[in-house]
Amino acid sequence: MQKLKVGVLVSGSGTNLQALIDGVKKGFLPCEIAVVISNKKEAFALKRAEAESIPAFFVNEKEFCNNLEFEKRMVEILKNFQVELVVLAGFLKVLSPYFVSEFTNKIINIHPSLIPSFCGKGYYGIKVHEAVINYGVKITGATVHFVDEGTDTGPIILQKAVPVFDDDTPEVLAERVKRVEHEILPLAVKLFAEKRLIIENRRVKIKGGLSDGEKASNYLGI
Repeated sequence: MQKLKVGVLVSGSGTNLQALIDGVKKGFLPCEIAVVISNKKEAFALKRAEAESIPAFFVNEKEFCNNLEFEKRMVEILKNFQVELVVLAGFLKVLSPYFVSEFTNKIINIHPSLIPSFCGKGYYGIKVHEAVINYGVKITGATVHFVDEGTDTGPIILQKAVPVFDDDTPEVLAERVKRVEHEILPLAVKLFAEKRLIIENRRVKIKGGLSDGEKASNYLGI
């Protein structure tokens, strides 16, 4: 069986990219990471990709006259590598309707909260965890969702809760949430690759449900 070709967009250190790389190595993910693209030249994610001989590209927004041309370049790269699923693994830009239309229901994103809480415009990175602590909620978590034309508004694939403790700092909470991200993002990619995700209106149903192994936490051992 031909493996699903995945393209990963990332702006930072790439720990979620590493979780996908590890998932492929361990045989958990029936896919190939075909290409990695970053809008940040110094993103450590590019080095992670290069270390695994995965084609890696820095696409500089400043070299293009507008955002559309910037996105067209990314789409061109993804299609050149025959990408069938685009994964936003800490990509700190909102994609336009043009980009989304080029990969309809074939883009997924990981967000560090339980959507619809602490999401949307302005909620990214450490800002999410600062908002969680400032609001005083007791539970946060991570969400994997399909990407639509809005910001963090697409159908939800998987969510997992994370407790918030009284002495948490945003940085400590971020690390706890990140461990959950590293679990549910590879699982979402696996479910997509196995054609087990069914979108009905806003609901995403998992064909056959999750196995006991898929339900288990930390199943990748990372």
